[in-house]
Amino acid sequence: MTKMKYSLLFFVAILISSTTLHAQESVWKDLSEVTYKIGQDEWGELYLPVFGPKIKKIEGTVVEADGYIIPFEGMFKPEHIILSSLPLAECFFCGSGGPETVMEVMLKTPITYTSKRVRVRGTLTLNDKDPEKLMYILTNAQLLN
Repeated sequence: MTKMKYSLLFFVAILISSTTLHAQESVWKDLSEVTYKIGQDEWGELYLPVFGPKIKKIEGTVVEADGYIIPFEGMFKPEHIILSSLPLAECFFCGSGGPETVMEVMLKTPITYTSKRVRVRGTLTLNDKDPEKLMYILTNAQLLN
């Protein structure tokens, strides 16, 4: 192969990997494009998510998300975690983030709790009906680091 063909292959490989990396890095940004409407259930009013076009486009696809495991005292389930895009002190349950900054992750293989940043990959499911679950759920997920 000539030097030019190697250069072209290298360029294409870099382009593909940077496009994939960009898409993977932006999942939390894409997930932030949500608004809310007020709904009713048997207990009163509740906020229901209205997903934007970017979010709907990635529903059912495999995505990667990095973040922090939110520990619930006495409730940590190694195969079902809550992942926050923000550190614990700023997460939705503890500080300044909104509900779009967290997701439920259903793991194929149980993991050990860590306070360090983790990265997971799974299929994105959107939830705008069940108030007992978060609005973003990764299923069939695996820990990447």
